[in-house]
Amino acid sequence: MASLAPASFGAALAAAHDAAGAQHYPQATLYVVATPIGNLADITLRALHVLQLVDVIACEDTRHTQSLLRAYGIDRPGARLLAVHQHNEAEAAQAVVARLAQGERIAYASDAGTPGVSDPGARLVTAVRAAGQRVLPLPGASSVTTLIGAAGLVADGADGNASSAFVFAGFLPSKAGERDTAVQALSQEPRAVVLLEAPHRIESLARALAVLGERRITVGRELTKQFEEIATVAASALPDWFAADRDRVRGEFALVLHPVAVSGDGGAEGERVLRLLLAELPVKTAVRLAAEISGAPRNALYETALRIRNDGNDEPGD
Repeated sequence: MASLAPASFGAALAAAHDAAGAQHYPQATLYVVATPIGNLADITLRALHVLQLVDVIACEDTRHTQSLLRAYGIDRPGARLLAVHQHNEAEAAQAVVARLAQGERIAYASDAGTPGVSDPGARLVTAVRAAGQRVLPLPGASSVTTLIGAAGLVADGADGNASSAFVFAGFLPSKAGERDTAVQALSQEPRAVVLLEAPHRIESLARALAVLGERRITVGRELTKQFEEIATVAASALPDWFAADRDRVRGEFALVLHPVAVSGDGGAEGERVLRLLLAELPVKTAVRLAAEISGAPRNALYETALRIRNDGNDEPGD
C-alpha cells in the first residue's frame, strides 16, 4: 500500500461528502466496497463517504483496514471493525446478517481490490441475500480489469468481429500435477484468460505456462504501485523473462494469456475440425461447433462449409 499522509486526503473527504452525501444510503444494507490495489488515490469518492457513514465495517483483515482508514483520515474505533475472512466467513456472515436485521448499515472491504474476486466476500453476499437483506456494490479498483486495459487484446471472435471476451481463472492449483492439467485445459481456450499469482509461486507458474509456446502473455507486477511493471512476452520466453531480473519475482502478479490468433480464412485447424463435423452434422451446427472448438471466425468457416458442400461432400443439410 502506498504511503501517503492522512492530510493528503482532507480535500478528498470533503469532496466525497459534497459529491456523494446527497445520495440515498438505505439502512439494513451491506455495501460491498472496492478498495485500492496499491495506490491509495484510487479510492472512489462514494467509497470514502460510505466508509464514514456505515455503522460497522466488515473486513478481511481488521489491522489492514484500520491502517487504510487512518491513511484517509477516517477515525473508526476497533469495535466498529468486524473480521470476515476466508477462515471464518460462513460463521461471521451470520453476525453480519443479525446486525442488518437490526437496521444497521455495514460495509465490507477485502484487503485490496473488489471483494469476491479471488478474495473473501462471495459467501458473505450469498448469506445476506439468502436472508432477504439488500446488497449494494460500490465499484472500484480490480487487478483484473486494470491489466486487461493495458494488455491490448485484439483477436477475431467466432463471428469474425473483434472480440473483447475473456475468462477469469484466478489462481491455478499450487500442486504441480494439478497446475499442469489446468494449463493444458487453458491451451484449448481460444479467449483471453486472466490469472493471478503470488510471488513465491510465480516462477513455477511461468514454467508451466511455457508449454503454450508462442501464445503471448502480458504480465502485470505490482500494478498501480511504485515499482509497477507491465510486459508482454511469448509464453515460452516467460521463465527467462523472470530469470533476467530477480526483482521481477517480487510483488503481486496478474497475467493475461492473450486470445488465440486465427487467420483470416479460418485457419487449417478450423477447416480440419469443420470437415470432421460436416460428415455427421448440418452445416450451421457444424460451423458453430467448429468455431467454438478452433477459435476460427464463424463467417469464414461458413463460407468454407459452403465450398466443401459445393465440391460434392455429402453432409447433412441445414
